[in-house]
Amino acid sequence: MTIAAPDAPLLQVGTLTKTFGGFTALDNISVDIRKGERFGLIGPNGSGKTTLINCISGALKPQAGSVVFCGEDITQLSPHLRARRGIARSFQIPRPFKSMTVLENLMVGLDFAAAGSAAAEEEIAMSILTRMGLAAKAMAPSDTLSQVELRKMELARAMAVRPKLLISDEAMAGLSSSEVDEVLDLLISLGEEDITIIMIEHIMQAVMRFSERVMCLDAGKIIALGEPAEVMANKRVQEAYLGT
Repeated sequence: MTIAAPDAPLLQVGTLTKTFGGFTALDNISVDIRKGERFGLIGPNGSGKTTLINCISGALKPQAGSVVFCGEDITQLSPHLRARRGIARSFQIPRPFKSMTVLENLMVGLDFAAAGSAAAEEEIAMSILTRMGLAAKAMAPSDTLSQVELRKMELARAMAVRPKLLISDEAMAGLSSSEVDEVLDLLISLGEEDITIIMIEHIMQAVMRFSERVMCLDAGKIIALGEPAEVMANKRVQEAYLGT
């Protein structure tokens, strides 16, 4: 396995292109994301955000370009091998194992990560649940959780594989303002532990507060990349994303 240089970006996306028939979903996308960075990904519906993270996580393979993670070209690796290398993703619509408790849902991820003995895995799982504010719900059936609790459990399941890169896909969609703040505080605290986070989100206040850099896609192209205030002030972003 290739070892990245100490100052190399954690993730390097190079000239990535993905088409579906005659439709170009990603057009020559290139971006480097450093270790520990909090990176916001925005854009209108159909702009290519989900396609990009699918190419990063391995759900899709691009027609051209590369994805390099920790110095290794992973463009052709399957999703489970990327997960073992440290790429985790939470989904906009949580899909827990409904017949399992909250703790058991996490144990599945820890089994995959080969965290150790059953006792050690349970200890790690309880530590993650405590961190997410879900320790009191450990033995509750997952289908009894509220929306914000489901989003926290989705993040907890992603954390169970001990990621270096966490991709958060609209973890705050449909939540109240106070619930958005809860999830945002969790994501920011994870970023403080050198976990690189790519956050896809439509709530602009959350993006501004969370991100060190923001990238905006439109029609499969990068139209802005930089500090949050700079990107939000960009006229092309306002026209494409904010509708002004």
